[in-house]
Amino acid sequence: MSTVTESVDVETDVTTAYNQWTQFESFPQFMEGVDEIRQLDDTHTHWKISVGGQTREFDATITEQHPDERVAWKSDSGPNHAGVVTFHRLDDRHTRVTAQLDIDPDGFVENVADKLGILDRRVKGDLGRFKTFIEERGGHETGAWRGDVARPGS
Repeated sequence: MSTVTESVDVETDVTTAYNQWTQFESFPQFMEGVDEIRQLDDTHTHWKISVGGQTREFDATITEQHPDERVAWKSDSGPNHAGVVTFHRLDDRHTRVTAQLDIDPDGFVENVADKLGILDRRVKGDLGRFKTFIEERGGHETGAWRGDVARPGS
């Protein structure tokens, strides 16, 4: 299992940054290798991704979600991974978005990508593209989901 942690400071308030991140179906617009995400219900998503020329599909469960603070998930099938994205107010117009992913590379291509640091660079690039995506919109999100998902066992 590898852990990747990356952060980016975006020029928008914490609520707008969080609201945009909850629009999972917009991820293909700024995440490399993400072809499609379908929101199945409040806590379940279906992903289609491309890795090393191969297409993979998997389901994920949102395990915790608190407005303006965090979104956490784990995969239910496919590549074994889990993660959390946190939102930190820097001031009224700036937010730090931090992604931490625990990934168990599945197969030769993912293991090589992990060893070469490609996964770290991809996450860093995805956050950079998220920054551009939200800032080019003038700090306006494409939608929002303000529901709360309690951590299991809470």
